[in-house]
Amino acid sequence: MKLFLIKIGKAINAIKRDGFIRGGRRILSYAAVFLKTIFQFRSGDILFITGGVGDSSHYRSYTHAEELELHGFECMVMLQDNPFLPIFADKYKIFIFQKVLYTPSVSKLINKIKTQKKEMIFETDDLVFDKKFLEHMDHFKNMQYFEKKQYENGVGGEILNDPYTKVCTTTTTYLANELEKYNKKVFIVPNKLSQTELEIAEKIIQEPRTRNREIIKLGYFSGTISHNKDFATITDALLQIMEKYPQVELYLVGPLDIENKLNKFKNRVNKFPMVSRARHYENVAKIDVNLAPSEIGNPFCEGKSELKFFEAGILRVPTVAAATQTFREAIENGVDGFTASTNQEWFDKIEKLILDENLRREMGEKARAKALQKYTVKNSNNEEYYDYLKNKL
Repeated sequence: MKLFLIKIGKAINAIKRDGFIRGGRRILSYAAVFLKTIFQFRSGDILFITGGVGDSSHYRSYTHAEELELHGFECMVMLQDNPFLPIFADKYKIFIFQKVLYTPSVSKLINKIKTQKKEMIFETDDLVFDKKFLEHMDHFKNMQYFEKKQYENGVGGEILNDPYTKVCTTTTTYLANELEKYNKKVFIVPNKLSQTELEIAEKIIQEPRTRNREIIKLGYFSGTISHNKDFATITDALLQIMEKYPQVELYLVGPLDIENKLNKFKNRVNKFPMVSRARHYENVAKIDVNLAPSEIGNPFCEGKSELKFFEAGILRVPTVAAATQTFREAIENGVDGFTASTNQEWFDKIEKLILDENLRREMGEKARAKALQKYTVKNSNNEEYYDYLKNKL
C-alpha cells in the first residue's frame, strides 16, 4: 500500500508540473515498462531491481546492465513493482538494488537471497539513501505528502544498513567516500552513454546544420525540478552576459523556475519542456555553450555526476560547469571545458566562449574525445569490479 500511495503522489506531481497531457505521457511510459517486464521469467547472472524509469534508472540500471553485458554477464532490469519479484531469487546469482524502497515484496526477495547465500549490492547515484541529507535537496519541501514518504528511511536505507550488504556501487568519488563510512566495499561505476545514445549522437553530428553565427545560444538542461538553486548560482553572471552581449540567447530545458531578474530579457530566454532522450541530444546539439551550474559545497550537489559534461561533449558542445569535486575531476579546466567557482569566473569563462568561435570548436572537439574515451559502454573498463562479480557467480 505504501508503494502504491507513493506512486500516486508522483503521478499527481508529474501532472501538476508537466500538465495533464505531458504528465500523463510520463505516467503511461512507466506503465509500459511495467507491462513489458512483468512476465519476463528468464534466468541469468545479474538482476537489477530499480525503483523507477527516469534518468537515474536509465544510467544506473539499464546502461549499467548494458556495460556488464558487453563484458560477458547476463543481466536483466526489473521494476520493484513486479508482483513476482521474490521468485527471481532462484533465477539470478547477483542482485543490484537501485533506489529501491523497502516493501514486503522486496523484503521477501532479500530473505530468499540471504537463505541462498547469494550476492546483494546497493547502488546509488546520490545521497537520498540517508534522510539526514534531505535538507540539502532543494525541492524536497515542495513534494506531495505521499511522494515524501519514500524518503522517510532514506531511499534504500534499509538495504544499505543491512550487515548482509557488503558492497556498493556508485557514480562519484564524493559518494564513494560517504558510502565507505558504512563500512562497505565501494566500486565507482561512472555514468556512461549507451550504444543507442552513441548512435544518436553520431547521426546528429553527421547531419549538415545551418546556424546563425551572429546568435550565441547558452543552454541549461535541468533534468529535474531539484535544480532551481543550482541555476540561481549563475543568475547574476548571466544577467551581466546578456546585458553586455545582445546576441546571446538563453535556452532552458526542463522544470525550472527562473528568477524574476531574468524577465528583463524574456524575449531572449527560451523555455522548453523535458523531452525523450533522443530529442534531448537534438536540443543539446543546437546550443553553442552548455551550462552546468551547481551549489558548490552542498553535499547533495557535490555528489552529482558529470553527465551534463559528457552528454554535451559527445556532440562537440563545450561546457562551463560548477567547480564541484566531480566536475573538477572530470574536466581539464581550460582544455576540454571550464569549471567556475565565483560569479566573476562564470562571467569570464562564458565570455571567452562567446567571443572565440575557434575556442568553442576546439574545446568541443576535446570534450567529445574525452566522452568517447571515458564515458561510453563501448569503451568501459573497470576490471576490479568485473572480477569481483565473476568471483560471485
